[in-house]
Amino acid sequence: MKAAVIVFPGSNCDRDLATAFRQAGAEVEMVWHKDTELPAGTDVVGVPGGFSYGDYLRCGAIAARSPICGALKRHAEKGGFALGVCNGFQVLTETGLLPGALMRNRGLRYICKTVPLRVETAATAFTEGYAEGQQIALPIAHHDGNYTLDADGVARLRDEGRIAFTYVDNPNGSVADIAGVLSANKRVLGMMPHPERAADSALGQPDGSALFRALCGAFAAA
Repeated sequence: MKAAVIVFPGSNCDRDLATAFRQAGAEVEMVWHKDTELPAGTDVVGVPGGFSYGDYLRCGAIAARSPICGALKRHAEKGGFALGVCNGFQVLTETGLLPGALMRNRGLRYICKTVPLRVETAATAFTEGYAEGQQIALPIAHHDGNYTLDADGVARLRDEGRIAFTYVDNPNGSVADIAGVLSANKRVLGMMPHPERAADSALGQPDGSALFRALCGAFAAA
């Protein structure tokens, strides 16, 4: 599997994401925000956390209009895989690849801690390394992680099995406790928690590694 990790001005989780992909067996290439095409043979695009373009206007709004995001959209619209984490999730909603928006946390405070999550579906390339209903722990670090979507949109996500993860103890006010959502074809995942920061047992919490191993394994099996 070949992963392309995008680097924006203000990204600070790009190397973490690249490392998690490499440890799972992927070939990784870093891609600058001003590039107009993804590397040949890209299977999955990683959109990392951080503060792209300083989070001006809205988090992810400027990044979503960068040259490389045109290539990201074309990749996803052709059926390619993409993973957006934290600020990357915000970018994916701003591009329209995922529904909803990420608003200011309930309480208007930045939150940085490890939180328990529930795996809502194991029927995707991202989550098949977990069991449905399994509880895992991943770190969060965000000020704008309050996932917002209207009632009809939430019902659609539930009906289509597109809620990937929920918070056990909702830290930010996200509707329906949603921590991660999938595109209609389940090949694009956006999530606020950071699996790349919990992908090595040396860091004390390895629950994120199953996501990267599952994704790499899906391509190996194919």
